[in-house]
Amino acid sequence: MSDRSRLSRGDKRRNARIARLREIVTRDNAVLGLDLASSKQVVVVTDHDSQVLARRTFRCSPGQLGPALAWALAEATKAGFRGLTLACEPTGHRWRVVGELAAEAGIAMVCVQPMLVARAREAEDFTRDKSDDKDAVLIARLTCQLHVYVPEVLSPVWARLRHLGARRVEQVTRRSAARQQVRDLLECVWPQVLGCASKPFDAATWLAAMRVAGCDPEKVRGHGTLAAFIAAVAAELPAWGARRVYRPILAKIWAAAAAPVSLPGQRAAAIERAGYVLGDLAHHAHACGQVETEMTAVIDELGYTALIESFPGISVVGAAAILAETGDLARFDSARALVKHAGLCPRENASGTYAGKTSISRRGRPKLRLAVYRAAFAATANNEVYAARYTHLTTRKANPLTNNQARVAIGAALLRQLYIVIVTNTTWDPAIAAGGTTKQGTAQQEAA
Repeated sequence: MSDRSRLSRGDKRRNARIARLREIVTRDNAVLGLDLASSKQVVVVTDHDSQVLARRTFRCSPGQLGPALAWALAEATKAGFRGLTLACEPTGHRWRVVGELAAEAGIAMVCVQPMLVARAREAEDFTRDKSDDKDAVLIARLTCQLHVYVPEVLSPVWARLRHLGARRVEQVTRRSAARQQVRDLLECVWPQVLGCASKPFDAATWLAAMRVAGCDPEKVRGHGTLAAFIAAVAAELPAWGARRVYRPILAKIWAAAAAPVSLPGQRAAAIERAGYVLGDLAHHAHACGQVETEMTAVIDELGYTALIESFPGISVVGAAAILAETGDLARFDSARALVKHAGLCPRENASGTYAGKTSISRRGRPKLRLAVYRAAFAATANNEVYAARYTHLTTRKANPLTNNQARVAIGAALLRQLYIVIVTNTTWDPAIAAGGTTKQGTAQQEAA
């Protein structure tokens, strides 16, 4: 036989995944298709040809489905099956409660992607007809075809990191919205103050001054003298994570407070609103810092702090945001699987001699892509390997990438390398990261 008959790496991994799923969705078990809702649960028991053996609707919450599982198991046994495999869509939080009930009853559980159910619904009779009873049958049918995955079971530590990560995303989003809103309001009624610092919303002195004055120039001048204003700002400064005021910024704010009034009809109301929003900004910034401290403590508890600190350009908080979305990296078969989970893998568009534009799949976790993309910005600026890679991707003669495309490529590389660092418990090696070998990296470390 020629080499062409050999299985590819993808074939082998797919075969192994199918074998693992077949051990769970064994042919000796009937399939329980479950369509979950808040107070109505549709239960369907089928064989592996998708023939319905029993059907029943339970008017209860997901946490009260214990009798439903016992009934389904009895129906499967009556039909000659040894056991039962439960399948449902991972929508909301209800499936986690069902997973606990299934584990207590000794029933294996798998999940079906809602997108696959939607596609199967259209393929069923070429209509968009939808009902809970039909969806339960479709879930069971997709399970028989092994279009399922085994849901992640979080340990208490990983569960805490997952929820802290979700909390951080909320606070970062709200903080960013408050910053933009304050900027928009001040641009209308007091634009001069925005030019008092090169990056005003990153300057603790500027933020403390705005907090003291309530974004109102009259309150700035109300302190009487510049020295009194500086003293008031210095007392507020620790709340923004700084100790020493930057006097040139305060001098510019003092001068800007005497600028001509713009939009006199709206100025007072807009300034009052800006003061309220600045208070929201302070609250969300404090909450974000607090949750980041907790996430850092969880990373330290997992023993990953030293590994991440060996990775230039990525902070412990940035890595924690990524790990909060991925969970334990050891559950992935390879780094490629992790990149696919993030939706950063290439999506080919080719047929015969036609080769269309290749883009990323965007089929993974959106929040994970966001965390990786943010980490890629910092890595490009602070990591020599990624900086060189970014320059190469954007300036090469053949098929140069845009700035955004290059950062996406670097984000995928960062995710692959983070996987290797964490799973193999190995510090980051710049020589290997740049495309070298383990021997080259060892030689460079010895020379250093």
